[in-house]
Amino acid sequence: MIAPDPLPRREFNDPDAALAHACAIYNNGVAHLRKHLHAFLDGKVPGERVRATYPFARVRIDTVARADSRLSYGFAAGPGRFETTLTRPELFADYYREQFRLLLRNHAVAIEIGVSEQPIPIQFSLAADDRLEGMLTPQRRVLMRDLFDLPDLASMDDGIANGTYEPGFDEAHPLALFTGARVDYSLHRLRHYSGTAPEHFQHFVLFTNYQFYIDEFVRIGHTLMADAAGDYTAFVEPGNVVTRRTGTPADPRDADGVAPPRLPQMPAYHLVRPGGSGITMVNIGVGPANAKTITDHIAVLRPHVWIMLGHCAGLRNTQQLGDYVLAHGYVREDHVLDEELPLWVPIPALAEVQMALEHAVADVTQLSGYDLKRVLRTGTVASTDNRNWELLPHPGPERRFSQSRAVALDMESATIAANGFRFRVPYGTLLCVSDKPLHGEIKLPGMAHQFYRERVDQHLRIGMRAVELLRAAGAGQLHSRKLRSFAEVAFQ
Repeated sequence: MIAPDPLPRREFNDPDAALAHACAIYNNGVAHLRKHLHAFLDGKVPGERVRATYPFARVRIDTVARADSRLSYGFAAGPGRFETTLTRPELFADYYREQFRLLLRNHAVAIEIGVSEQPIPIQFSLAADDRLEGMLTPQRRVLMRDLFDLPDLASMDDGIANGTYEPGFDEAHPLALFTGARVDYSLHRLRHYSGTAPEHFQHFVLFTNYQFYIDEFVRIGHTLMADAAGDYTAFVEPGNVVTRRTGTPADPRDADGVAPPRLPQMPAYHLVRPGGSGITMVNIGVGPANAKTITDHIAVLRPHVWIMLGHCAGLRNTQQLGDYVLAHGYVREDHVLDEELPLWVPIPALAEVQMALEHAVADVTQLSGYDLKRVLRTGTVASTDNRNWELLPHPGPERRFSQSRAVALDMESATIAANGFRFRVPYGTLLCVSDKPLHGEIKLPGMAHQFYRERVDQHLRIGMRAVELLRAAGAGQLHSRKLRSFAEVAFQ
């Protein structure tokens, strides 16, 4: 085995020093892999297998006394050894630093940083602009498997998040929901699906299922960039095309951004604010499969909240086209999370997000009290994986929707909320009624376009206003104990 010169395991009582040592181990390993990979691409075959491994973080707790019972994270569930592997410490620097700080504060024990036994897959060591496509013959691809570690699915499943992982005898308990390899896998998938680098994603995420919302978000983004006194510093579009706020100096890396010849499957757009406190908006397209896919990967970035803004079918005759629906419960007929999160698991409404969304509707519409109830209804949203549910034999799903007291139906909201619950990411849903198929009001081209023009701008501004309210309240108000299990990991 050809391994890099090992760096020693050390104990730290300072989060910055612990982070610096993790960075040194990670960078040492990645540099080792890249050196030997480039030599391999030049035709040089190493005589032994090449390997580097992730850094680990570990704490040892020897008391059953837990930290402040009001906390939702930042402490170990009980006595034992807890550890996780770390990756991309330069990307997750603020996150890791904060998790280390909380552990030191709440347990007063040293944090161990060392070299783990989990290999870094060679693909995950590549720089953002490295490409292997077309550089290897089929024979050398086979040889590459003998010389370098490739991704191992057994090391990147979601057993920890799903609550099904059970450490073996004398194994450490998990310290985080995701291992280093699982995080790396999602970072690569995010580039593919969103068309932007993970570095640009912000802590507040809006999802939509219509391009009309993205068009308006792009317009708002460029308008904000023209305001030299604004809070947002940059607007990033697919291809990592960066527009800086007027008066803000360019970053040398901005020149690398190039608009793609075609949009990726789920394009992402980012209104950047210092500390990642801006807004990312993603067009997830139609269907629960996309909704699950993108939230599976954004979850590793540990956002503070994600909110669904989209269109829905109104199920009540009292609703009007253009009314808003604030989801306080979900009927899950999307079927994409049945294995990971069984249907008997309730998906609770989160008060902090619900209040922010309701206040945002009031702020933007300038309505209050009984007048606000004319345009905003709180209720259960049903999500289905059958776009043509209306064509099922009668009486079909409408009976179930009535029994569940559902007021609206779409294809994505329950999936996004359920994956938020699963991954401990605060979530919310605000939909806009665009048709009423049970009552004969279906979308027709002319009517639909007029509706979109009239409602999209207001709906998007409501979502952005909700983010402003949540940001002002502070992230500590968002990460609720309702999202934490019995023996929860310490990292947020």
